[in-house]
This record gives sequence, C-alpha cells and structure tokens, in this order.
Amino acid sequence: MTQPPKSAWYPTWLKEVLDNIPPLEKTLQKKVQSRLDSLTKPPKSLGRIETIAKQYAVIRGQDRPKLHKKVVYAFAGDHGVTEEGVSAYPKEVTAQMVYNFLRGGAAVNVLARHVGAEVRVVDIGVDHDFNQIEGLIHAKVLRGTRNLAKGPAMTRQEALTAMEKGCELAQQAAMEGTDILGTGDMGIGNTTPSSAIAAVMTGKPVATVTGKGTGLDEQGLQHKIQVIQQAIELNQPDPRDPLGVLDKVGGLEIAGIAGFLLGAAAKKVPVVVDGFISTAGALIAAGLYPSLHDYIFISHLSAERGHQAMCAALGVKPLLDLDLQLGEGTGACLGISLVEAGIKVLNEMATFQEAKVSQKER
Repeated sequence: MTQPPKSAWYPTWLKEVLDNIPPLEKTLQKKVQSRLDSLTKPPKSLGRIETIAKQYAVIRGQDRPKLHKKVVYAFAGDHGVTEEGVSAYPKEVTAQMVYNFLRGGAAVNVLARHVGAEVRVVDIGVDHDFNQIEGLIHAKVLRGTRNLAKGPAMTRQEALTAMEKGCELAQQAAMEGTDILGTGDMGIGNTTPSSAIAAVMTGKPVATVTGKGTGLDEQGLQHKIQVIQQAIELNQPDPRDPLGVLDKVGGLEIAGIAGFLLGAAAKKVPVVVDGFISTAGALIAAGLYPSLHDYIFISHLSAERGHQAMCAALGVKPLLDLDLQLGEGTGACLGISLVEAGIKVLNEMATFQEAKVSQKER
C-alpha cells in the first residue's frame, strides 16, 4: 500500500475517527496466547482458529471476550457506468434485490439465519424511491454514481458523506452492544469500480484485476477492461489520495463500507469483510489507516479475478476459499461462524490444569 496523504486533507470527523482507533495491546496478545497454549491440545494444533480467536480478543481488548450479537450490513447502490454495458444484468436488479433482502429471501438472509446474525440493509445510493419502507436503513446520498468512464463517479464531498454515513452506522451498532459486524453489498455494475480501485491501489494492470462479474462472456470482459482503463486514464486517480480514488472511480456502497470499517475499528468492534466489493472498501480505508488489517477479517478468497492481489495489498489472509463470488454478505456470514468457533474454543475449552491432563514432558 502507498502512504496516505496528509491528514490536513481530511474533514474533522474523519480525523477524529482515525485518531480514535486504539493501538492493539501487546500484553493482552501474550495473555490470550498463554491461555490458548494451556488448553488441552498440542500447541497451535487448531491452527488459524487459534489466531482468529486471539485477533478477535485483542481487538475487543478482553482476554475472555463474548460473542453474541452479530450483525451484517448490506450496502446497496447503483452505478452510472452500467451505461457502458459492463454488467450482464440491468441496473433495476439492485432495487429488486433490496426488496428480496428485506423479505428475507436472498442468500445472505439464509446464511445469516444459519449463523444467528441479523441482516441490516442500507440504501446508500440506489436509483429507486423506496418510500420509507419498513426495515430499510435510509442513507441515500445520490441515486447512483455518475458514469466513471465519462468523468468522476461523484464529488469528493459526496464520497465523504457516504463514508460518514457508513462510519455512523458502525458506531451506532457498537453502542447497541454488537460484538461482531459483517459487510455486504448490492449494486449492479459494482465489480467495475471495485476493479478500478484494485488496479489503482495495488498497482496491478487492469486486466489482471478485472473479472467477469455476474456472468459476462469473454467479449464482454474485454469491453469491461477497456472501460476501466478509459476511466483511469480520464480521471487520473492517485493512490496516494484514497479519497480521490474513491470519488473518481468508486461507488457509494464502497464508500459506505470504507467508513464503516474505520468507524468499527475506532469502537473496537471486529468486522468480517465479505468479498471483492467489500475488499475494495477495505483498500480505501487502509489507504487512510494503514494498520486496518489488524482490525478486520477477510471472510473468503473471492473467485473474482483480482481479489488475491487486493488481499495481498492489505496484508490479510482470507479465512475461506470456496469459489464464492456472490457478495451480499454471504461470505461474511460464514466468516463470522469461524470467528465464533475460535472464541468458543478460547472460552469453553478446558486447560490442562483444569482437566487434570498431563502435559507433554519435553
């Protein structure tokens, strides 16, 4: 990752959030590791389940943390770049899927019920009037971004407003006593801005980080790559200015997720990040706060081309590799279940002393 710009460029609320992200306690890391090593098993024999448990505990600032209240936020927004034919689906599907989320009929709803998590749906930029429908979080900044192939996707202020709304949602969830959060997304065409962000923030060629999204054929993929290259050449996003990358080639749901991650970190609430689109938000957030990787889990390695490069840039190893590429928060739900498993091991497993089991002799 490149160095972030000077903080003087940031609005007051963002400076305060960044300044309030607490450093992780090294003494607590040692204390949690000591308990993990004392459990009735060979040291480190539960592999990454142990490291996941330790990371969660240290983020929470507790050696025996609880994990009960789980909430996944699905941010929804439309994208002007769909005018370029970069998606196999019409943009109307964004609003239609929001209704599906609210009815509980989407994949994220099913998996959330499976792991005991609540799904909260956020309209941060859908080109549709939901008329104050019950259950929807109304946080609309715009009715979709502008066409990034013809100019900036949004203004810097619009991007910051979306970020601030995401930050506020995370902080509100923390005040409610939420123990772990997940991110999700819905937005036809959103792999295009995500690929653009990936290319700019990782320095990889556009063709390397751009995939077929929701089912493009090879010809459609090549067209999508050309559109992204055109957008980058036209808008000239600078990786040293993550906010500029966001407003020039980003998306409203991506902005919301970026702010959400920073707000959660400031409140010591771990976030399980979903796939490709959510990770684009994490790249922006990490551009502003380079140690973000200490406060998040990447739920899975997306089958979408480019996700591996994004995770490498963040310095985070995904929890799962299941060829998922749906988004919505589906991977986040599965990742939350693994984090919960780790915490149950930490809290409920007996130590050698408690179980009166002999430890290894040497």
